[in-house]
Amino acid sequence: MIKNIVRTLLVLALTICAQDENKVHEFKLITKVPATEIKSQDKTGTCWSFATASFLESELLRMDKGKYDLSEMFMVRNAWNFKTEKYFRYHGTYNIFMGGQAHDFLIEYAEHGAIPESIYSGKINGEVKHNHKEMDAIIKSVMSTVVSKKSLQSKPVWLNIIEATLDSYLGKVPESFEYEGVKYTPKEFGRSLGIDINDYVELTSYTHHPFYDAIELEIPDNYRGEKYYNIPLDEFMSVIDNAINNGYSLVWDGSVSKDNFFSKKGYGAVPVEDWDSKSKKPEVEEKIDQDYRQKYFDSYEVIDDHLVHMVGIAENQEGTKFYYIKNSWGTKDKGFDGYYYFSEEYVKLRTIAIMVHKDAIPMAIKLKLDL
Repeated sequence: MIKNIVRTLLVLALTICAQDENKVHEFKLITKVPATEIKSQDKTGTCWSFATASFLESELLRMDKGKYDLSEMFMVRNAWNFKTEKYFRYHGTYNIFMGGQAHDFLIEYAEHGAIPESIYSGKINGEVKHNHKEMDAIIKSVMSTVVSKKSLQSKPVWLNIIEATLDSYLGKVPESFEYEGVKYTPKEFGRSLGIDINDYVELTSYTHHPFYDAIELEIPDNYRGEKYYNIPLDEFMSVIDNAINNGYSLVWDGSVSKDNFFSKKGYGAVPVEDWDSKSKKPEVEEKIDQDYRQKYFDSYEVIDDHLVHMVGIAENQEGTKFYYIKNSWGTKDKGFDGYYYFSEEYVKLRTIAIMVHKDAIPMAIKLKLDL
């Protein structure tokens, strides 16, 4: 009973905050999955790690495992080791940028375990913010030099250089650590959380692949060649709604760098072409269908430039559905204290893929996917 009262008060407070800060939309939060505090990726290309860490922290809350703050930079570091090796093996033709996908976090989790943020923050020498610009440039420069050589040493020295660079900018990874009175290795800590990466799947919705197949999605950050289940758009949206309405959150991968995302106002929507941007009324939106979505993907209007944590459903004063988004850009002057609202049409158009627990998928769709 007390938990329900607290949840109702939280929803009311968030609704009032949304109404005060936004002159176009008055958002009312309908349902929200419990989530941990907003964090900031700062000057890094590591949204994939922040979004997935937040997602797993909500999963741990959902499973009554307790509240955790997982280290994003532990996974980022391990991903660099994989990415530089692949860049080398493919003679410099593979993606060497620091972007990634939700599955990268889970794969590194399974292989290397996990570490609490309090043990490994990736910040050294008193730093309070992440800034990987210099580190990324050094890694890219080293790898470009390595693959440009006509002949390579039998004992690859560059591996030591990459390791030293990561140590210098992120700090050395502890072989073991103590957390809440228990000593762990990273692998032991990861196992202690009870996360099974096989419980999670990624889904997408595009017509250039057959529906209900596991397909390799052609996006630059899918450098591991992982598979996504491809389903029709209406079923794709039903997975999102079913998940949130049953206490599950999702990792959202999509496009926020082009039109339709009004970051200063804290929301995303798809206005019709003749919409008056100076209007104080909510936008009249385009109706997005499967063909519309495919056209924007094929023309590179929709790219996978950001990952966030989708944690709720809301509506505006006209009853238009929005999704409640936990971002990783901090809280100062960022949306609604670090949260954003994406309209249903925006999600239909600008989503590349989602990650969700298999149990959050409606049974009829699970059967079609043989899950």
